Amino acid sequence: MLARPGPASWEAGPDGALRGFEHDLVARFAEEQGLPLVVLTARSAEDLATRLARGEAHLGVGGLYRPDDGRPPRASDGTTLPLAWSAGFHAVEPVVIYQRDGFRPRAWRDLAGTAIAYLPATGFDAGIDAIAAAHPDVRFVAVDLPAADPLIARVDDGAVPFAIVGSMQAAIARNIYLGVDVAFRAGPGHDLAWLVPASDDALRARVDAFIAKAKRDGFLGRLAERYFGHGRDMPRLDAGVFRERIRTVLPEFRALFVEAQRQSGIDWRLLAAVAYQESQWDPLATSETGVRGIMQLTEETARHLGVRDRLDPRESVIAAARYLRDLKGRLPERIQEPDRTWLALAAFNIGMGHLEDARVLAQRQKLDPDHWRDVKQALPLLAQPEFHEKSRLGYARGGMPVAFVDRVRSYYDILLRHEAPSAPRLRAG
Repeated sequence: MLARPGPASWEAGPDGALRGFEHDLVARFAEEQGLPLVVLTARSAEDLATRLARGEAHLGVGGLYRPDDGRPPRASDGTTLPLAWSAGFHAVEPVVIYQRDGFRPRAWRDLAGTAIAYLPATGFDAGIDAIAAAHPDVRFVAVDLPAADPLIARVDDGAVPFAIVGSMQAAIARNIYLGVDVAFRAGPGHDLAWLVPASDDALRARVDAFIAKAKRDGFLGRLAERYFGHGRDMPRLDAGVFRERIRTVLPEFRALFVEAQRQSGIDWRLLAAVAYQESQWDPLATSETGVRGIMQLTEETARHLGVRDRLDPRESVIAAARYLRDLKGRLPERIQEPDRTWLALAAFNIGMGHLEDARVLAQRQKLDPDHWRDVKQALPLLAQPEFHEKSRLGYARGGMPVAFVDRVRSYYDILLRHEAPSAPRLRAG
């Protein structure tokens, strides 16, 4: 398989292992087919398509969008490559992005005389051809970059004024590259898809059957939730403040979070994300409900963890890391990552008892109690009498842990991009 890496599809995770929406999908395909998976890395979408057409691999994967007419990608000389698209499995739409300190266009007419950068051979080419024909005064420039992320970075630093990328990549990048925003939709929606040699009808049929099954049994939905489900909806201003505090406040506590990782096995950046959500890294924070310190521990939790002074950041962080580790350990062994971490975070916020009530309720609702995507649907129901009256611990504000986990995941995403892991790398969720 030829893979084009990128944060929306295929990248190294916190522990150094490969992960991503498309990575997990193709790994499941290989497993179900009983085939070993050999991964070759493509330098760009154009490189991937060209090498796949030469017979260097059986499958091309990584941020590729099937055009409406199903037209295969073209080579650099304009000739159509002997490739075919698989069935689509995740909808996106092309969008124009711009540098927020500059001019925001509202439509193509605002871009007359301007160059728009895009990545060739990703599947957007046919739509761009149609736009170019309708707006000959707009110039479209194919750029040789490995993925959308570095193209977005160029818009962020002002090297490229405008670009076309997928809405999924733009959403992921919006709190990483704070200078970039979406100007307007650039055309009809497309589906993520894979490329296969046009001559291999049997492989294409197997891929399409697998994708159809993954839709039916909910595997695709769970993957989408795993990687995109927290919405990445942190307000832009909050993200900007967070980025500033990474620069000015985090250095004071980084060594402490790293020490907590050594003692607990939990990625220090995840612990930092939890602490920021709890207190914005303020060791003296005290809420109206009586929780205190950088990790906002309740008096009961602090007593259980042996914390004598909740305002001591070292005591609080080390204890909270041990607590999160223990919560993960109390979950059934069959629960896989990253769901294991998201469920443990929910328990960190609301307590293991209420989480178990939600998991039981999820099962009663014909949902999967081992997947965060399903449990997050059940948790808010614990605030409704018809549900909490039948639960073991009764009423709970189940919407709170859902919001908590989503926010922690958003902060964690940013820290993963901006802060290096602590060696040795640990498998920590």
